Amino acid sequence: MAAIFNEMEGKGGAVREPYARIEEWLRTLSPRDVERALKEAEAIFRRQGITFAVYGDNQASERLIPFDIIPRIFAASEWRKLSAGIEQRVRALNAFIHDLYHRQEILRAGRIPSELIIQNEAFVPEMVGVMAARGIYAHIIGIDIVRVAENEFYVLEDNCRTPSGVSYMLEDREAMMYLFPELFAQQRICPVENYPAMLRQTLESVAPPACKGEPTAVILTPGIHNSAFFEHAFLADEMGVELCEGNDLFVSDGYLYMRTTQEPKRVDVVYRRIDDAFLDPLTFRPDSAIGVPGIFDLYRAGRVTLVNAPGTGIADDKSIYTYIPDVIEFYTGEKPLLKNVPTWRCGDPKQLAYVLDHLPELVVKEVHGSGGYGMLVGPTSSKKDIEDFRARLKARPGNYIAQPTLALSSVPTFTRSGVAPRHVDLRPFVLSGDKVRITPGGLTRVALKKGSLVVNSSQGGGTKDTWVLED
Repeated sequence: MAAIFNEMEGKGGAVREPYARIEEWLRTLSPRDVERALKEAEAIFRRQGITFAVYGDNQASERLIPFDIIPRIFAASEWRKLSAGIEQRVRALNAFIHDLYHRQEILRAGRIPSELIIQNEAFVPEMVGVMAARGIYAHIIGIDIVRVAENEFYVLEDNCRTPSGVSYMLEDREAMMYLFPELFAQQRICPVENYPAMLRQTLESVAPPACKGEPTAVILTPGIHNSAFFEHAFLADEMGVELCEGNDLFVSDGYLYMRTTQEPKRVDVVYRRIDDAFLDPLTFRPDSAIGVPGIFDLYRAGRVTLVNAPGTGIADDKSIYTYIPDVIEFYTGEKPLLKNVPTWRCGDPKQLAYVLDHLPELVVKEVHGSGGYGMLVGPTSSKKDIEDFRARLKARPGNYIAQPTLALSSVPTFTRSGVAPRHVDLRPFVLSGDKVRITPGGLTRVALKKGSLVVNSSQGGGTKDTWVLED
């Protein structure tokens, strides 16, 4: 593996300019200061109820995500480059989804094999011919980005279905501003707290043509047992919209309504946090008890907007990921500003042969996997784990992709033995409606275990506040 880039230290161990103030601040902190701040941060998160559910865990199912008080920092110039690449990618992804459910020109041009789309479980045939409001299908996208050198970033994956984590980004910032107001007074840091207002603007901007007057938006949640329920409730509260479960909504006379303590209220935009399959028992899974019967027919008729649209998962499917550079070039006429990680598609016999020969060096992921589950990190796995995974790979090769083990950048993090470098990734949150809105920063996830490359909270990762410095 290549040398690991430490984001605070430049060549020769000198502190990089974006971290100059933080380095000075760290030298002033005593162990007692750190301990007190970490305890206060934990108390803040407990009061807010910021937890996530761990499925299949024998211990308590609700946990706090560990929070580290050393922020991760980007210079304004770094962020400008990143945000330009992110916006290019989001625009291309929306054009791609629209094309797949309409003329399918990219398939006709032979840029992507048709069977990879049509036979993909993330492709929703019911969406063919459906025109989304403003032509936007993925309104809320989380682009996972990793850094391997000072000027080298890679997109690890695109999250176009129901990306989560924005509540942690907002609460991490609130905690840091409460704990260390002097740091914010000393430098100009781009705000993130206007995200809920931007989200509401985005939702209202994609109201259907049938909407008259000010649009009514709601968040549709599967309920309190969902791992991201805290976030659903948090965003509803921050935006000032209703949080609904499926049985709170109903279809009548060709429109969607919400039950209230008085008369039913018409709903124009549904930010749904439930999967496609459970959205409407009349169109998708008939056994769904959390969806809204008839909502998809309303969507198809342009009477309600669903955010994100059904079928957007085709654009973030990991088997499609390898084609995204072609997708960007096809729809924008430009070279991608952000690189993809080199990837082997295990469904291809030649590529599978390479992967099987190099399993100890590679990261192997399920094409529909998430949360760090169902993956192999070759360099940190036992021989038995590798051989067990080899059998799985041979049995269902098309279910996997493989990637080199990247030397993810590290940032200073508090550990039991003091400040030490730990690997990180970044999930910026992008809103796409009447225009593209990118929150400066995003959610930095940190692998708290020494040497670990897995940053997911379900696998023991934590979070940090992410600062983008203003010019």
